[in-house]
Amino acid sequence: MSKAAQLALSVQLPDDETFESYQSTTNLATVKQLQLFIDNDLSTVTSSNSLYIFGVKGVGKSHLLHASSSYAEKLGKSSLCLSFSELQNLSVEVLDGLEHIDLVCLDDIDVIAGNQQWQQAVFDLYNRLAEQNKLLIVTGNQTATQLGITLPDLVSRLGWGFTEQVKSLTDEEKVAALQYRAQQRGLLLPDDVVKFLLNRLSREMSSLIESLDVLDKASIQEQRKITIPFIKEVLEK
Repeated sequence: MSKAAQLALSVQLPDDETFESYQSTTNLATVKQLQLFIDNDLSTVTSSNSLYIFGVKGVGKSHLLHASSSYAEKLGKSSLCLSFSELQNLSVEVLDGLEHIDLVCLDDIDVIAGNQQWQQAVFDLYNRLAEQNKLLIVTGNQTATQLGITLPDLVSRLGWGFTEQVKSLTDEEKVAALQYRAQQRGLLLPDDVVKFLLNRLSREMSSLIESLDVLDKASIQEQRKITIPFIKEVLEK
């Protein structure tokens, strides 16, 4: 791998995106499957070295990828988490040599649906990782056959291993997730405050978490608790 490619792959994982912080009983089976997959002994006949996760925007696919990477590192395995949203503007050479990493996570494969060169590069990576008994987790916004991927061999590879659908979080799960994130930062978010955020802002978790970041910083700067009047004041700026 070239030096430029290595620099491009210097990705810092979010500290708070772990399996523990993914507060969703709806997707508990998917979390368990991911953990078992990363724990998996690839010497068994029934094992697979790839797992495909799909779901609509905002259900937490990126969170689960970051959590998988962190979990692998806790087990002493090397891991790398990359997003096609960022990779698509780089050379496919950034994928060279990744077959030596224990777990490779690739986010948003739907982004390369119209790019034949990237599709071929990902297909080749699938094969190299399989040859080296390394693990691969890929996410997309639809089932493998609905992605619009034009390389039949890559569609086949996506459907080769385990497949899990990530379902939308309920409002109760979003409340629990935000309160967990806040608690990890030493903040207290009462139910009425979180429900106000859900009703006032976008219900996508990524947007809600961004808002929590803004409120957290404002709360520290002004030495005030996060209340509904405070939220209104901050969000109106």
